[in-house]
Amino acid sequence: MEEIIKIDEDDWIYEDDPVAKAAYVNFGIRYMFPWQRLVVANIMEAYEGREDNDAFCKGRQIVLLPTGAGKSLCFQVPALLLDGPSLVIYPLLALMTDQQRRMEEGSLRSVTFRGGQTEKERAVCFEKIKNGAKIILANPEVLQSKKLVRQLKEVGIKHIAIDEAHCVSEWGDSFRPSYLGLGEVINELNPPVITAFTATASPPVLARVSEILFGGQAHIVRSESDRQNIHYFVRHTAVKKKLALELAGTEQRPMIIFCGTRGKSEDMARELNFCFGNGTAQYYHAGLEKSEKEAVEKWFYQSKDGILCATCAYGMGVDKKDIKTVVHLEASATAEAYIQEAGRGGRDGSIAKAILLWSLQDSLDYSVYKAGSREAALRDFAETTSCRRQVLLDALGAEQAVCSGCDICNGIKYPPSDWELAQKLIKQNPHFYSSEEIEEELSYKMNQHFLKAIGLKVWEHNDSKTVVSQLAKTGRIRTSRFLWRNKLYVNRNIDKSIKNV
Repeated sequence: MEEIIKIDEDDWIYEDDPVAKAAYVNFGIRYMFPWQRLVVANIMEAYEGREDNDAFCKGRQIVLLPTGAGKSLCFQVPALLLDGPSLVIYPLLALMTDQQRRMEEGSLRSVTFRGGQTEKERAVCFEKIKNGAKIILANPEVLQSKKLVRQLKEVGIKHIAIDEAHCVSEWGDSFRPSYLGLGEVINELNPPVITAFTATASPPVLARVSEILFGGQAHIVRSESDRQNIHYFVRHTAVKKKLALELAGTEQRPMIIFCGTRGKSEDMARELNFCFGNGTAQYYHAGLEKSEKEAVEKWFYQSKDGILCATCAYGMGVDKKDIKTVVHLEASATAEAYIQEAGRGGRDGSIAKAILLWSLQDSLDYSVYKAGSREAALRDFAETTSCRRQVLLDALGAEQAVCSGCDICNGIKYPPSDWELAQKLIKQNPHFYSSEEIEEELSYKMNQHFLKAIGLKVWEHNDSKTVVSQLAKTGRIRTSRFLWRNKLYVNRNIDKSIKNV
């Protein structure tokens, strides 16, 4: 996007542009992007009663801006200009803490309401609001307190902003029912303006968010969904942890490796520290104590070459701008979640890689989902033979885009994966290898590969067993029962397009 405001550095007092002035004086922002200006203008005009009610749904809007586009500024700047406090609803306590720190660094006074606070602590918060605090931070759970909502109504909320609004649908209908009650909270507080922000939302998710928050009536503000500086790659492997080690040694850092479970994040960090030296990696997940999370966040924020092994608990909380590579050991549940997590990279505008590791087991697991469903989107992304970027955009119901970078459009040819190598060996020597023999041969060849790639032999015999097991489970190889008893051969009926690698 082109910058739309440039003001002489020697003269920042522009009385006729209070928005630009507020952004610079309080946050050091020297220009705002077009979509930021549009959203801020919608908020201010709705508050002042100058909007077209039919077009703008009486100050109710859902804003879709790509990750890293500066959504926070869209409600922070109006908060400085409105004559009363703004309520900002976040999904995660860690995100609330991080945002409060950043707001106060930018001279925007704020208070936080969370579960477990004493009456005295809440009284202090309300005193700060009375004395001019402009932002009130809360999560959906704490707003289930009718007493707290009544108290907030008395302070005269001027704007409610719901950040990461896709969680209203993704989480409200599953494990966080408090999100489903936000509509009632909004009706009770009845502020002049309400804005829901998200980076990713497919049409069904968007419709559900609108239904829950606004009774189905909302103005949609949507920029281009594509983050052109994020380049998408898919790497095939049956043994994801070992390929992740290779990527840690060959791709640019800082790096995030998203892991499916807490245990996997801890295990991945241990392996990285063993291979590349202590201090290379740390892990982050919801099971850590608050002090532990803060220590990891501080370490990663300051690191220039560190690797963070994290569950999705870190996905919405991180605001590190110089992440160069985002690796996914497991596919995200939806295209929205994958775009959100991949978008942690390149927030400074530089090129960042998003690399999904995809196994034969993944393909088998995702085959149960109906074609065209939200759940099937990641398999479409991983196994497409056309542009990966467009597959993601299609899943969001977004625009057609010229690909700025994906492995297919760039014509990238990878070295054979572990299972492709094993399959090739068996294809070239049908009825020659038993399972044990191909495992030995594969172990030797994979360790030669890793020795060349990162200077370490990291492949183990159990890794080869995993490869052979996945090939057999997906029907790509079979075991002879008669003339060549217990010897392996490739099932050509299942895989008619074995790569000539």
